[in-house]
Amino acid sequence: MPEWMIDFFSYFVIVYSAFVIFSYISMALLAYLEHRQHYTYHDDKYTIEELRHSPYTPGISIVAPAYNEEKTVITNVSSLLSLDYPDFEVVIVNDGSKDKTLELLIENFDLVKVPYAYIEKIKTKPFKGLYKTKSDNPAFKRLTVVDKVNGGTKADASNAGVNVVSNKYFVCTDVDCVLDKYALYRIIWPTMSSNRRVIAVSATMRMSNGSIVENGQMVETHPPHSLIPLFQDLEYTRSFLIGKTALSRLNAMQNVSGGFGMFDREVVIRAGGYDGDSFAEDMDMVARMIRYMCDAGEDYTVVQIPETCCWTEGPPNFKVLNRQRTRWGRGLFQFFTVHRDMVFNKNYRQYGLLTLPYILIFELLAPVIEFSGYIMVLWLLVNMAINWHTIWIAFLGLYVFAQALTTVIVAYDLYVGTAFKRKMDYLWFFLASMLEPIMYHPINVFFSIRGYIKQMLGTQMVWGNMTRKGVQSAKPAAAPAGTTAPAVESTPQEKPATPENTGA
Repeated sequence: MPEWMIDFFSYFVIVYSAFVIFSYISMALLAYLEHRQHYTYHDDKYTIEELRHSPYTPGISIVAPAYNEEKTVITNVSSLLSLDYPDFEVVIVNDGSKDKTLELLIENFDLVKVPYAYIEKIKTKPFKGLYKTKSDNPAFKRLTVVDKVNGGTKADASNAGVNVVSNKYFVCTDVDCVLDKYALYRIIWPTMSSNRRVIAVSATMRMSNGSIVENGQMVETHPPHSLIPLFQDLEYTRSFLIGKTALSRLNAMQNVSGGFGMFDREVVIRAGGYDGDSFAEDMDMVARMIRYMCDAGEDYTVVQIPETCCWTEGPPNFKVLNRQRTRWGRGLFQFFTVHRDMVFNKNYRQYGLLTLPYILIFELLAPVIEFSGYIMVLWLLVNMAINWHTIWIAFLGLYVFAQALTTVIVAYDLYVGTAFKRKMDYLWFFLASMLEPIMYHPINVFFSIRGYIKQMLGTQMVWGNMTRKGVQSAKPAAAPAGTTAPAVESTPQEKPATPENTGA
C-alpha cells in the first residue's frame, strides 16, 4: 500500500473524528438548553391535572398491531385500556394471526363483529372485519379490534389502524410495549403549547429487560444486567436525551420511534401512510410527512420530549441483534436511495440542509470509514508498520471522551427525572460505556456493513422472529373489571421482528 495513501487516510480519520467529537459536544449543549427550557416552563404534575379536567384536551387513538400474540395479548391490551387519560381509544390490528390472538380478544373483551364502512384512505392488505364490545364495561368500549389479512410488515397493519382511528392524533406502538400510566398526557402537551403545527411527537424509550411490571405498569425500573440489552439501554438513552433532543431544538428531528410516537393523522394520510416496502419505516414516515408539509408551504415541527413514556424489550443476544442491526443498516441505505433528492435541498429547510447531511456523513458513511480503518490497522500490523505510540494516544483520547459523554448522559437523566429506582444502578451504565468501544461498537459496524451489502445486492429480506423473554412481573396485569388477565409468561415468545419493533 503506497505511503501517501496511508498518510491521507490517517489525516482524514483525524479530521473526521474531530468533527464527530465537535458534533457530540454541540448536541450535548443544545440538549442541555432544551432540557432546561422544558423544565423551566413545564410542571409535569400541573400539566397532567390541567389536561385531565380541561374540555379542550384532544382525544388520542392508540394503534397497536398484533401478530401471534396469544401468550400476552390480554394482559397487554388490558394494560393499554387502563391508561390514565380522559379521551382515548385503543385500536388493536390483528394482522392475520395464525394462533388464538383474535379468539382470545373476542372471548375476554366480549367482542362481536359489527358492520363498518371501512374507508381505505391508505391502501393495505384486505380488511376482514371490525369488532366492538357488547359489554357495559366502560373500559371495554374504548377497544376496537381490526381483523385483516396478514401484510408481512408492521407498516401494513399500522396503516389499517390509521384508516380506522377516529381522533386527530394517534400513537403508534407495539402491543408488547409497556407504557407509562401518564404517557398520553405527556405526549399530547407539545401540541397544545406550541405555536406551530406539531405533526409528530417522540418520547424517550428505555429497555424493559431487568425491570418489574405490576398490573400492567412499570413499578421498578432497573438497567439490564445482561450485556447486550445493557449496551442498547445506554445507546437509547444517549440517542433520546442528547441526539434527538438537540435536533428537536433545531426543529430538525430525523425520526420518531416506531415503538412509541404520536402523529397527526391528517398529515400521515396525506403523506401516503407508512411504506410497507421500507426497512426503516419510522424514519421514512417522518421524511414523507416533512416532504408533504414543505411542498405545501406549511409550517410544522417535530418534537422530542425527555420523559420516559415507554419500555420495550431489546434483543437479548448477538444473534437477534445481528438481524435487527442488519435491517437497520439496510433500511438506512434504502432510505437515502429513496429520499436522495431531499439531501442538501433548501426546500426542505433544516431537515434537508442539516438533518440529512448529518445522517449521511456521520451515520451512513461512519461504518464504511470505521471498517476501512480496521482493515488499515490490520494491514499495518501484518507489515509491522504500525505506530503504537500514536494509535494508543488516539484510542485513549476517544475512550476518555466516550466516558465523559456517558457522565453527561447520566447527569441529564438525573436532571429530567431518572426512571431508575436506585442511583447506584448507573454503575451499570458506566460498565457498558467502558466495554462498548471494544465489544459492542465494532460488531455493530460489521452488522451495518452487512446490511448495506444486502441492500446493494437486492437480497430478499426474511423477516425473522424476534425472540423475547418477557419482562419480569411481580403480579399479573389486572384487566379492567369483567376480565381475567393471565399471568405474564416467563417462557420465550416469538413475534415478527421489524425495524420499528426495536424503537430506536
